[in-house]
Amino acid sequence: MILQSLKMAWEAIVSNKLRSFLTMLGIIIGVVALVVLVSLVNGATGAVTSEITSLGNDMVTINIKDDKGSPIRLEDLDDIAALSAVGEVAPGTSMNATAKFGYSDATVTLYGTTPAYYTIQGLTLKYGRFLKSADVDNASYVTVLAYNTAEELFGKPDVVGEELTIGGRSFLVVGVLEEDTSMFASMMGGYSAYAPYTVESRMADEPYINSLSVSPSGDTDETETQVQNFMLARFHQDEDAFNLVNMSSISDAMSTVTGTLSLLLGGIAAISLLVGGIGIMNIMLVSVTERTKEIGIRKAIGAGKKSIMLQFLIEALVVSLLGCLFGLALSWLILEIVTLVAKTISFSMSLGVVLLAVGFSSAIGLIFGLYPANKAAKKHPIEALRYEG
Repeated sequence: MILQSLKMAWEAIVSNKLRSFLTMLGIIIGVVALVVLVSLVNGATGAVTSEITSLGNDMVTINIKDDKGSPIRLEDLDDIAALSAVGEVAPGTSMNATAKFGYSDATVTLYGTTPAYYTIQGLTLKYGRFLKSADVDNASYVTVLAYNTAEELFGKPDVVGEELTIGGRSFLVVGVLEEDTSMFASMMGGYSAYAPYTVESRMADEPYINSLSVSPSGDTDETETQVQNFMLARFHQDEDAFNLVNMSSISDAMSTVTGTLSLLLGGIAAISLLVGGIGIMNIMLVSVTERTKEIGIRKAIGAGKKSIMLQFLIEALVVSLLGCLFGLALSWLILEIVTLVAKTISFSMSLGVVLLAVGFSSAIGLIFGLYPANKAAKKHPIEALRYEG
């Protein structure tokens, strides 16, 4: 019986192609809105989360605003590293300086740090090595360049062993980092170089550490608590003396915001599907009226209420699912185009979003097809046969 109802539903849809397509249009637009909007949010969320993770998702950063006469020195980092929840700690002070090689020059951000910075920040080398403890202890004028900095100044990335001047001082290039193609890097731009903290602090004439990064040995929240207590004890319980940022908290907050945004946009798109459902109900009511005599004939030859109701319900469901299918195809095409345009972010339809669209479309077809199907099933066979339209 179901196969027969499907066949009749398909014949009814094909016999009025334009009307059927216009009926589907509301579902198509609703599905496209739902799938595309949610997929865009999910894609952007994934990209931003990846960027935050690349910055050090399990890292705590501290910026000192007022040392209260008890500044943090390089030797004090051992006390922070001795905390049970702390893995590694490194200074991250910086200054702007002009870097020159031959006739090329560029304004670079020179970071003064230690070997632990490489692990904490999750950096990757392309050529050479990173800073060593001996470089810091001996205040050696060596530097590690960012990939784009090396290309800007030397015209090539492999420049290990070359010399350049930064801030009027001669530095030996001992390493070049992997090219950073992240979204944040392209947005922020700029050139950077890394030197031993002892060298940068001397050049900047800042003997004390005003910024440092800490990696956890276990739970990041526990690391945050221990570091905060250390700083409070150091700066006379003044919370305004320093600023502490837990990167995992930023990631969690971002996930919450984007999750809420997905629900909001999904809800807005669902309204479009409801409008499409109203369109289905409208056309199905017209169809019931047009096929009154057909209903009468079917009832006269023995078709029951359930059979008539099933026929129209299946027809409404088929219209809704066909609209969903076209909507999914169009959504895929739109997301492919957006991905090509965006380049740095990949947008795709997840299985969950597809199942949500199919489930919602099925529910819309059934719910909004129920009233017309019930109306058709309740028609009296004699009256239906007498109907002239």
